[in-house]
Amino acid sequence: MYAVTKHISFCYGHRLLEYSGKCRHLHGHNGTLEIEIEKPKLDKLGFVMDFSDISALVKKWVDTELDHKMLLNQNDPIIAMMKEHQQPYVAVAGNPTAEAIAKLVFDWCRAHDVPVTSVRLWETPTSNACYRD
Repeated sequence: MYAVTKHISFCYGHRLLEYSGKCRHLHGHNGTLEIEIEKPKLDKLGFVMDFSDISALVKKWVDTELDHKMLLNQNDPIIAMMKEHQQPYVAVAGNPTAEAIAKLVFDWCRAHDVPVTSVRLWETPTSNACYRD
């Protein structure tokens, strides 16, 4: 099996509802996604998938939909204020944990025919979460 990994960095904020630790407060991260793609055979040019094609698809979506936005639980009461002040946010089912964000990106890739096998989100330089097949 052949595999390539593309790193995509982005900035986001979030908070976790019903959590007793520090992450219950609004805060931000400089996150890095690792998008892993595997195939049993290389294409005619010798690629699993061209890195520039991964960027054109996945990085473009991350930059447009997630970068510099607050990722919030769809039940977060602060969403009303975000709307009132025309601040960008993304509402997700459940808490926007690193695990949930990795799955969100994985699902988007699969829905857009990117043959992803895993997505890892590095929330900090020492902490990451992964979603894989």
